[in-house]
Formats: sequence, C-alpha cells, structure tokens
Amino acid sequence: MTTRKPSQKRPEPQSGRGRGKSVQGKKPSRAPARKRPDAEPANVVSDNTLERGERIAKVMARAGLCSRREAETWIEAGRVQLNGKVLATPAITVSANDKVLVDGEPLPMRERTRLWLYHKPRGLVTTNKDPEGRPTVFERLPKELPRVLTVGRLDINTEGLLLLTNDGGLARVLELPSTGWLRRYRVRAFGKITQADLDALQDGIAVEGVLYGAIEATLDKEQGGNIWLTVGLREGKNREVKRVLEHLGLTVNRLIRISYGPFQLMDLPDNDVREIRGRILRDQLGEALANEAGADFDAPIFHQPKQDTPKKSPASRRSSESGSGRKTGDRGGNQGKWLTAREGKSETDKRKTAKNDRQDRKQAKRSGAGPRQEKVSPRSKFRMTSEPKPRKEFGEQRRSPQRRIWSEDGLLEDKAQQSRADQDNKDGRRPPKGGGRPRGGGRS
Repeated sequence: MTTRKPSQKRPEPQSGRGRGKSVQGKKPSRAPARKRPDAEPANVVSDNTLERGERIAKVMARAGLCSRREAETWIEAGRVQLNGKVLATPAITVSANDKVLVDGEPLPMRERTRLWLYHKPRGLVTTNKDPEGRPTVFERLPKELPRVLTVGRLDINTEGLLLLTNDGGLARVLELPSTGWLRRYRVRAFGKITQADLDALQDGIAVEGVLYGAIEATLDKEQGGNIWLTVGLREGKNREVKRVLEHLGLTVNRLIRISYGPFQLMDLPDNDVREIRGRILRDQLGEALANEAGADFDAPIFHQPKQDTPKKSPASRRSSESGSGRKTGDRGGNQGKWLTAREGKSETDKRKTAKNDRQDRKQAKRSGAGPRQEKVSPRSKFRMTSEPKPRKEFGEQRRSPQRRIWSEDGLLEDKAQQSRADQDNKDGRRPPKGGGRPRGGGRS
C-alpha cells in the first residue's frame, strides 16, 4: 500500500488532498481542457465556406464549355487559371468570388436552368461519342441548342421521350430513384401472358440476382402473336423492362417511353425537340427538388432558337394583299405557343377590330349597291329563257292531246279517242304515260 502512494502522487503538483479524492478529481478536470482547443468555431466556419462552393470541373461544365471529364483534362493540360495561378489539379473548390480563366478568357455567364423534350427514334445511341461509330443522339439535335445533358439513357432500340437539360445538378436529381418520378412505357412483346402474372410484379422481382422494385404493368390488347402492354417503373435500371419481361417468357420487339414524371411525349414528332417553359418547369419540380438540384431560374437565356416563319398559302397572300386586316397564316403559326395574359388580350382585341372592320365594309358595300340581287348560276340561265308553265292543281283531270290517224282520205282526227278518255275518267282509270294500250285491255 505504501508503494502505491508515491506513484499516484508523482504526476500531481503539490497538493494536500487524499488518495481517493486526488484520483477522482483529475479525470473530470482534464477532459474539458482537451476538448476546448478542438471545438473552436473557426474551423466550422471554414468548412461551411468550402461547402458553399463547387468543384472547378462542375463550374466549367455548368457554364457550357465542356463535360466534367473534359474539364479535368483541360486542367491537367494547364489551360485553366484560378486567381492568376495555373491549376495543376481539378480537386479544388471555387466560389463566386474566384476568378477563373480558360485559355486566357473568363468563364461565360451561367445560363438559366432549362429542360427540353426530345423524341428519340430507334437506331441512335445515347452517348456523346460511340467507339463503334454508330449515330448518336447529340449528332441529330438542332445546332441552335446549347450544350445539354440527357436525363438517364435509352437503349439503341428504344424510342420515345428523352429529357435534355443544361443543368447537371437537375439531371442527377431527376435520375435518382428517391425522386420517385414514374416512367411509363408502351411495350410490344411476342408471347402470351395474363393480367394476374403482371399484377405479381407490383411486389418486385429478382432476376439473375438483381432485385427490381415495384412495376406497374397492364395488358392492353392482343394483336396476332404479339401483345401490347403499358409498363410503369420508378427505378429505371439498365434494360429493366426487357429483362423482367423476358423472365416472364416474353420477347420485347418494340419499346416506347411515353412519359417521364409529369412530362408527356404526346404528339411530338420523331427527332423533334420542344422546350418546357420556365414557369411550368418550376411548378412541376417544386421547391424541394429545385433546391436539391440547385436550379437557377433567374439567370438570363443566351441561346434562343430561331423561330421559323410559317409559309403562307396563296389564299392568305391574297387576303393580306387586299388589306383585309387578318392573315390566315397567323392562326396556324400561333398554335402550340404560350401567351401571357397581356399578349392574349392584345391579340384578341386585334382580331375583334379586324372583324368589325370587315363587317362595316360589307355593310357599306351593300347599302351603296342598292337592293341585293340574287346570284344565278350559269346553268340556270338556260332554264329561265322560257316562261314557266303553271303547275296543275292536285285532282285536276288530265287531258291527253288530240290524236290523228291516217286513212284513205288522209290525216284525220281520231273520233274514238274522246269516247275512250271519257270512259276512263268515269271508271277512275287514267291512260298510261307514253300512250299504248288502255288499262281496260280489250278495247282497240
């Protein structure tokens, strides 16, 4: 016992406390002393400031210069400068206060978050460059579009709706299964199946060790040896629809994506692009998804597509040259375009004014020309050359023209004709049209 006392008192400074009190008093006194230097608020503030910025490669890609991988290659080649110094690594975060130069020129201004609907035809690969030399989606897009990314991918033989965006953050958020957006497909497959087998997919299914989530499938119709299905899923794994249906004994020979979340394919032609208006995109995303994606709806738009003027028909050209005030080609050109309340009201007022002007000109023309004359067709002129014959009233006795017969003395009137006609009228019978034998049969 005596040997333990000095060993416990050696690390202590001069103290007159007892053995038990001194040992218990050291531990709580040292713990707060060690935690104070590690919990300084300065480190927390510096971490928050780093988190507010973005990686240099992401900033370059969002500006529309290149992809993130290409940005990393440019940085390694020494083409990027940050605050006057050449960057040697892409593992750096920048903020809005930093000055970034690419090939000696500043980064272009960030564009507004935009989204396009694209009807992908069969035979196109959803990639920037294909090593096998197959045609890609980006080679068929209009040239006036900015640099865009695809939201997910479609197989080379899959057609239908493909979302395009210029914001990589938005593309990533919409691809995540946690977002929960339903993707619907129209499927044509060879084989036979019942609705009960398709309903079992709502609980999920495992195929070759891969677990697929709930799938909504409906049997639409049978067409020869094929069937048409409507399939809805929320994960979108690689070749999910084809692998699941092949597991059920079906062979998919056509696959069309008709919707992605709230966005529908509708009547969009093949290989055509249609942009979603910013207000509609903001409403469909909601505040939570927009904040998670870091979408910017206040930035300007730099890449405006060229609006093709509709071709006028010959009738519309004549109406415009005559100064009627209304162009028939305008109605076809305004279809499918959204108008604000002010633009719609002004357009309505213009059409009303043009309509009133046309009515006034017609009324003035009629009043100056005198009484209105009925139009007569060219054919009816030939029929009106002679006076019309009065119509016989109903019940009036029909008199046949006097008939003449040849005899030895020449042409004489048939005296027996009148007696036969009187007898027919008396009996209520009338001679047949075109002459011939009378209805009595025995008379001559």
